[in-house]
Amino acid sequence: MDDSQARLTALYEEHYRSVLSYVLLRADQETAEDIASETFVIAWRKLSRLPEPPLPWLLGVARNLVRTQRRTTARRHNLVARLAELAPADDVAEQVAERQAALTALAELSELDAEAVLLASWYGLTPAEAAKIAGCSARTFNVRLHRARRRLTDALNLIQPTFLEQS
Repeated sequence: MDDSQARLTALYEEHYRSVLSYVLLRADQETAEDIASETFVIAWRKLSRLPEPPLPWLLGVARNLVRTQRRTTARRHNLVARLAELAPADDVAEQVAERQAALTALAELSELDAEAVLLASWYGLTPAEAAKIAGCSARTFNVRLHRARRRLTDALNLIQPTFLEQS
């Protein structure tokens, strides 16, 4: 084991419980474990520049990761709520169930997948236009959109297996 691995191991053993405890006050168990682990991944990348003592820095990184996770979750919930508000009020029960299945499936997509589907389908942007917003090439966006649509279809089929047959 080289010096940097030994240093990270010692850092992890000494501070993991403190970081996890800090995050558990702000998130559920699974999310807290993910964030605590990600904190040490970031520490590994910046190992040569860690301040002394490292615990305040580690807790700051964890705090930032919690904030990022909360913003992502809030954006996803806001998107689903916005889509639900925009739906016509005079739908029949079957259309309401289909819309709810679509909203649920969309909410289960990753942020990148949901963005790709919405930019192309909701806003009607061309791949080149959507790629500029997504910060990638048009080719990359087309691949992302294709995969996102496939995942959306799979999610819809899990939620309501006959959804695509009815449409």
